[in-house]
Amino acid sequence: MAKRNLLKNPNGDEDLEFWELTENGGSQWRVEDMPGDCGHEFNDEATSKYFATSFELCLKRQVVDLLAEGYTPEELDTQPAVTVEDWYCSRTDCGCVYQVRVSLLDENQEVMQEFRQDDVNIDPDTDDCSWREISHTFFEYGPGLRFITFEHGGQDTKFWDGWFGVRVTGSSITIEL
Repeated sequence: MAKRNLLKNPNGDEDLEFWELTENGGSQWRVEDMPGDCGHEFNDEATSKYFATSFELCLKRQVVDLLAEGYTPEELDTQPAVTVEDWYCSRTDCGCVYQVRVSLLDENQEVMQEFRQDDVNIDPDTDDCSWREISHTFFEYGPGLRFITFEHGGQDTKFWDGWFGVRVTGSSITIEL
């Protein structure tokens, strides 16, 4: 099976379709066009949109059912490398906080292994606020992998009304068979 992104709508091209809004505070999630107000161009011209957060915590999540995606239990039980990537940035006029949590789950949706990034604070006074990538690869998590949850988001640090929080795009989960 070819390596492919298992997350649907990773850049907001389909608005918020396929994402479960687990926290939708402040002015709530919305999709904006690159580069946006006080923003930076993205390093991939094919990515033209991003998700923007607000002044209260905004988190969104997808649960990937690996059997429904065409993987067999035998393939998954070989513990293939699972790589997650995400891109985030801040506006140049307002600081923000970014967070991400990815969990590998068994058939009962119990956590087998988890990657959780400590909150990343971006301050425009000391940072250029350009797009940054976060990446993590899971290995040796044991047999039984059947689901993956991917949740990310954040908020701004000045509590400004509107969409001044962290921006996210280019999210992906890939499996290396």
